[in-house]
Amino acid sequence: MLYSTLWLIFAEETEGGLFDFNATLPLMALQFLLLMVLLNSIFYKPITQVMDERDEYIRQSLTEASKNVAETEELTRKYKLELSQARKEALELINQSKKEAQEIVDKKIKEAQKETEALVSEAFAQLKVQQTQALNVLENQISTLSEQIKQKLLNKQSIV
Repeated sequence: MLYSTLWLIFAEETEGGLFDFNATLPLMALQFLLLMVLLNSIFYKPITQVMDERDEYIRQSLTEASKNVAETEELTRKYKLELSQARKEALELINQSKKEAQEIVDKKIKEAQKETEALVSEAFAQLKVQQTQALNVLENQISTLSEQIKQKLLNKQSIV
């Protein structure tokens, strides 16, 4: 009897136990594999496809951004070079204009000096002419006065 009760206890434990190798284990493995295939085809493939598309979009955007940065740097360098050349040309033009203006001023000053010298020499010549005229007039007056003095002196002596 003890043996039969042990056998019943042992028989109960062995049926439906953890290591019972009947048709449920392969059925569970088949269900698990089927679930994996369904999950892979329904959920994981679209998600990985979206993630791959997003990675490709990000990679493309980064490539375009680096290309745009390179173009921007090239344009910046080009415009800085053009700006420095324009500044050099402007400075040269300003210096040339200053030089031309200084030449014009110098020329005008020389012309004014020549005109002034001409006016001074003309005034000096006129003064010379006036001086000679005045001397001639004075000489005439001196001679007439001396004649008059002489005559008065002679008249006084003859009266005396």
